[in-house]
Amino acid sequence: MKWQSGRRGSNIDDRRGMSGGQKLTIGGIGGVIVLIIGFLMGGDPAQLLNQMQGQMNGAGTTEGTYESTPEEDRLLDFADVVLASTEDVWTNLFKEAGEGYPKPTMAIYTQGTETGGCGYGQSHFGPFYCPGDQTVYLDLSFNKELSGKYGAKGEFALAYVIAHEVGHHIQNVLGVLQQTNSLRAKMSETAYNKISVMTELQADFYAGVWAHHVNKMTDIELTYQDIVEGMRAAAAVGDDHLQEQAYGHSNPESFTHGTSEQRAYWFKKGYDTGDIRAGDTFSDPSLK
Repeated sequence: MKWQSGRRGSNIDDRRGMSGGQKLTIGGIGGVIVLIIGFLMGGDPAQLLNQMQGQMNGAGTTEGTYESTPEEDRLLDFADVVLASTEDVWTNLFKEAGEGYPKPTMAIYTQGTETGGCGYGQSHFGPFYCPGDQTVYLDLSFNKELSGKYGAKGEFALAYVIAHEVGHHIQNVLGVLQQTNSLRAKMSETAYNKISVMTELQADFYAGVWAHHVNKMTDIELTYQDIVEGMRAAAAVGDDHLQEQAYGHSNPESFTHGTSEQRAYWFKKGYDTGDIRAGDTFSDPSLK
C-alpha cells in the first residue's frame, strides 16, 4: 500500500494527552447506539456504557504533556491520509448522485474520551463511530491488537478498520442507522442481533466500495495483495472466529457483526462492484 504521497486532511481531532479520568456521561444518547467494528465479542456498546454508568465516577477532563513515539506519529499520519481518501471517494460518489457529502471527523485519543452523544468511549471498546457527533473514534494502540491479538497483519488492515467506521457514517447520512435503531425496542435481542449483523456487513461492503475507487480518485495506490489483507482482516474479526478463540465454540444467535466468511464476502463484494446500490444487506435472504 503506497500512501505516503496521499492528501492529508483537516478533520483529525488529536486528543492524545487528554484524559477524562473515569467520568461517564450518558446524557443525550437518546437511544442512539454506538456501532463498533466487530473487534468485541458480540457485546453491545450501549449496554456496556449503561452498565458502567453506575460503576464509574471520577474527575473531569484534564490535559497534560503527551509524548508521542515515532511509530505513533507514523500511524497518525497514516490515519489522516486514509480518512482524507475516504473523503475524496465519498465526496465524488455522492456528487455523482447529486448529493453533498458531510465529512466526518476522526478523534484520535488515548485510553478514554467523551463523545458528542454516545457516552464515554474507551480504548477497550475498539474503534467506533458515534452518530451523535459524526465522529470516528480511534486509539492508535489498537493497531497492535490488530496484528498481535487478531492476526490481521499489514498496513491495509488498519485502513480497512477506518473505512468500515466511515461506512457507518455513510449509513448515518443515508438514514440507515436511524431506521435500525428504531427497531431496537420493538424486537427481541436475538432478532435484533440479525439487524446488527446486516448493519455491520453493510459497513464492510462500503469499506470495499472505498477500496474499489481509491486508485482512481486519490493519490493512494492499492494492490490486490492489499485487498487480500483487507479480506483477511475482515475474516479475523468475524463473530464465529472471535468466540471460538475465546470460548472454544460459537453461538450464532449472539452474533452481532457477522461470521468471518460473511465479513470477507461483503468487503470483497464492495470492492468488486464499487456500486453502493449493490450493498443492500437487509434484503439478502441468507442473512434473515
